[in-house]
This record gives sequence, C-alpha cells and structure tokens, in this order.
Amino acid sequence: MKLIRFGQVGEEKAGLVDDQEQIRDCSAHVEDYDRAFFDNAGLAKLAQLDINSLPVVADDVRIAPPVAQVGKFICVGLNYADHAAESGMDVPSEPVLFMKATSAVVGPNDTVLLPPNSEKSDWEVELGIIIGKEARYVDEADAMDYVAGFCVVNDLSERAYQLEQQGQWCKGKGCDTFGPIGPYLVTPDEVADYNNLSIWLELNGEKVQNGNTNTMVYQVPFLVHYISQFMSLQPGDVISTGTPPGVGLGMNPPRYLKEGDVMRLGIDGLGIQQQITKRYQK
Repeated sequence: MKLIRFGQVGEEKAGLVDDQEQIRDCSAHVEDYDRAFFDNAGLAKLAQLDINSLPVVADDVRIAPPVAQVGKFICVGLNYADHAAESGMDVPSEPVLFMKATSAVVGPNDTVLLPPNSEKSDWEVELGIIIGKEARYVDEADAMDYVAGFCVVNDLSERAYQLEQQGQWCKGKGCDTFGPIGPYLVTPDEVADYNNLSIWLELNGEKVQNGNTNTMVYQVPFLVHYISQFMSLQPGDVISTGTPPGVGLGMNPPRYLKEGDVMRLGIDGLGIQQQITKRYQK
C-alpha cells in the first residue's frame, strides 16, 4: 500500500494511492496515520478496504507528510562511503546518529525556508524508514518486523551551523522546513528491494545526486537493530538513512542553496518531491 496524507496544514486527512496513482480519501475509516493508528493494527485494517470504492481526491490538493505527529526524527550520518569522502570524513566504524527536530517536518512539496542568516544550506536525498511498532533491543534478524514502510526524505542541512560552530550537528539539521517527508509511506511488500533502489536529486533541472541504496555502509535491518540498542523506537518514528554523494558541500567550489532554487528528488517506487526555496523573513 501507499499511504498518503493530504490537505492544508492542520486539516490533513488520511488517504491511499490506487493503481492509477489517484489519491483516495479513506478518512471515513481512518482518523490519521499517527502512533495510535499503528498501535491498533491500522495497516491490517487498511488492507481490508476496497480502495476503488473510496472517494477520489482532486489532483491539486496539498500533499502532507505521510505520518502525523512524528515522535522522533533520527538521522544516520556518513552512511555512504563516497559521500563521506566528498565531505572529507572517514567512513565511521559504527553508525553516526543525530536527531533532527520534528518541527523541521513538512510535506514533500512545501516551501523550504532558508534561515535569515544562512549562507551554506545544502540538500540531501535519503531513504526514510517509518517504524510500525515499538522496537527495543531488537535483533537484526527481526528488525524488518518493526518497519511500517519507507519514504523519501530531504535531510536539508545548514553547513555553517552544522560544521563551523561549536556543539552538535542538530543545529544545522533542525531548521524549520529542513525535513520534507513523503509523498508516501510505501509498505515493504510494495518495495522490490530496499537494498537496491535508485536515489537521486536535481537542482534547477541538473542532476547533482545519482546513487543507489546498495552502496549504503549500514543497511536498513542493521540500522533498526542498532538504534534500538540506545533508545526505543516508537510507531511513527522516522529514521533517515544517509545520503549518496553530490551534495553542495562536496562540490569544487562548494555550491549552496539560494532563494528561488528548485529541488526535485526521488527514490524508485517511493515517489518524487519538489521544493522551492525562499528566504525566511522576520
């Protein structure tokens, strides 16, 4: 299934995407895609619906993040060896973890607001994992039992805040609108091979990132297992698994986002995002 949420901010509804890529409104059957939904076997209940009997939603509707009220937004740094190299850093001997503020979460096509003093804002297309049930100290062999689905994430970063100031990476990662998610939550049964998905990003029509999840240093099951050793994962939590090479930081000279730039990004079978940047005005 492809789960989708649609509607203006604060008025989002739950939907499904049918075989013709039409959005179907299932809000009469599901209140929202939140922790309560996953805790109460919501995915199994959705699977019983006749999707073709659900109302079709207008094409011009706003697409919201596919999960409501994300509890934790956990990111994995330097998880592609070639991205680590372009960043001038070593491949980590174990996953690098950091948190992204949940206030960064926006829809896949919402405007990205560059902070007022930002000069080095950067793009990062990533495979997102959405947790479906509580995971605590799970074995790697069982890790996929805890995954509700996958999504596209743009892990935007302000490099000066992240790398040139004191403290942790979260300052450069958690800016408002720096976490577009979606358009869908795609359940694992519809993902042919999450270890072999093309992943790409275009900036103003130029393809700057063009990779594949098969070059991730640490793959999906290991990441779920590993993170669960340090914190419990709750239904609706999002894990962003790292980015392939082609970010602005790694270019010579470095290239960063400016107002009016258009980012278009996607992953095989998980849909496409598109954002336009705008400078935040106080």
